[in-house]
Amino acid sequence: MRAYHLENLSHDPLHGYIAFSSDSDRAEDEATERQIIDTPWVQRLRHIHQLQTAWWVFPSAEHTRFQHVLGVMHLASRATAALYPSLAEVDRDVPSRAYVESLLRMAGLLHDVGHGPFGHFFDEHFLQSFGLTHETLGAHIIVHELGPLLRTIRRNPNGRLTDDERLDPEQIAWLIQRPAANSADDERRPRWLRYLRSLLSGIYTIDNLDFVLRDAYMSGYSPRAFDLERLLHYSFFSDRGLTIHDRGIDALVRFIGMKAELFRAVYFHRTVRAIDIELAEVFADSRELLFPGNPLEHLADYCEFTESSLLVDVRRWVRSSDARTRELGARWRRLVERNIPWKMVCQRNLVFSEDDPEQTSIFSDREFVARKVREGLPAELREIEFRIDIARHIHRPHTRGHASGQNFLYDSSADVVRPLSANQLYKRLPVSHRICRVYARTAEHASALSAALDRLIGGAGADDLTNM
Repeated sequence: MRAYHLENLSHDPLHGYIAFSSDSDRAEDEATERQIIDTPWVQRLRHIHQLQTAWWVFPSAEHTRFQHVLGVMHLASRATAALYPSLAEVDRDVPSRAYVESLLRMAGLLHDVGHGPFGHFFDEHFLQSFGLTHETLGAHIIVHELGPLLRTIRRNPNGRLTDDERLDPEQIAWLIQRPAANSADDERRPRWLRYLRSLLSGIYTIDNLDFVLRDAYMSGYSPRAFDLERLLHYSFFSDRGLTIHDRGIDALVRFIGMKAELFRAVYFHRTVRAIDIELAEVFADSRELLFPGNPLEHLADYCEFTESSLLVDVRRWVRSSDARTRELGARWRRLVERNIPWKMVCQRNLVFSEDDPEQTSIFSDREFVARKVREGLPAELREIEFRIDIARHIHRPHTRGHASGQNFLYDSSADVVRPLSANQLYKRLPVSHRICRVYARTAEHASALSAALDRLIGGAGADDLTNM
């Protein structure tokens, strides 16, 4: 009989019941998955929204990083079930299935543990100034804050580690970080571990498989965004890495397309980006009041620093005795109440294919575009206030540049593994897509701003000329 007392269940609207190892009958020197979930570092993710600022636009999208990481942990088990047999075939030195599953489950659970308020926004507008990302900060937390517990995990809901196996927090920390180009350290890693990394950093991963399903469902965009079962069913590890059988290519293309739709319709929604413009400006003026410095030097404070704590704090600033703090508090209050001063007056979409020199495009530099648009305005309008926003989504890796190198295609007709770009359906997908928008306080000068942007684009390949 199954040892039901050794697991707990959490119900999820996407995945059904998510199981994790419970505290029942654990040895004194053994940690369980429930203990990791209940640590302050994971529980703080309940107070960081998954959708950065889009929850201010999509009322039902109130889900948090916490729900997402539980889903990724669950998908780690599903991926292990589908992929472990082929992983053992390509690398005979792979540890037990239970070890691989626990390692991948903890990487899934903890991959977002370094996130600050507003998720990726905080990376760009705070962590970057200290040479950090949420991944490098998360790796430090995994090794130095959660390491002692992680080393004593002995089981997951589907298996138990062998007596001589000990979970390695450093391997978990390595898995959650993006691969660096030509890294000697990466090459020293065992083959099975390098292949597992493609499930955290690649074209389709346990991370993005969950967030595309979850964000599409919770925002109301799509109740069932893509065929997860078919993608996993036709995935395996070949000698070259994570590979999809050609029978699964339609499901992969559908997934890539749905992810791109979410970026256009939800993450890059015109009002979401207007909120981001205002958030960036008030955040920049508030930085020194929000957090004392480098999070690595203030980890206890960072553990308590979330969107919930930030938004409560800034709303109180209007009662400060300091005039500057009161003024910032008023700006934050207007933002929280969704009183956003910026209105989109012009939008242009640019799509880049395999042969387009995207990196040399003028639309790689927002400040340059803003300067050129201003120069293109009539003399009497060159002092008007406006903002340029450029949002970029990568559909697939650029095979002529530094690609992920982690996803391949099995051509059943020739019985050979090829690069994914060998498939014409996949190859015809755009490499990337940029949305260039102009925001202003009012639509009074929309025509002039639109004309200035159009003159700048010229032959740059805009596929959509939409004025709002």
